[in-house]
Amino acid sequence: MADGITELTDSTFDEEVNGAEALVLVDFWAEWCGPCKLIAPVLSELANEHPDTLRVVKVNVDDSPDVARRFEIMSIPTLMLFKDGVAKKRLIGAKGKQQLLQELQEFL
Repeated sequence: MADGITELTDSTFDEEVNGAEALVLVDFWAEWCGPCKLIAPVLSELANEHPDTLRVVKVNVDDSPDVARRFEIMSIPTLMLFKDGVAKKRLIGAKGKQQLLQELQEFL
């Protein structure tokens, strides 16, 4: 996927998230989700501005329902921040860049 954001699937999620040295911000999204499309450029900016400390990845909930079910994703967009394979933060809904940075500040 463009802009430094990788698309993960049910089969690649665990290896990519659990094995990451950096923090991993997972964007659970769907093609039909308008707010998901709104935050896509914000997530690209975050990925480009924090390449050494934050890895941004996406999981399409329609294509990867097992991962979405495991993390009980009921609304999208949902962002989850993982550190060492453990979920540290969950954010639901589209947020602006400054609001996201404020929410993630303690981890960056």
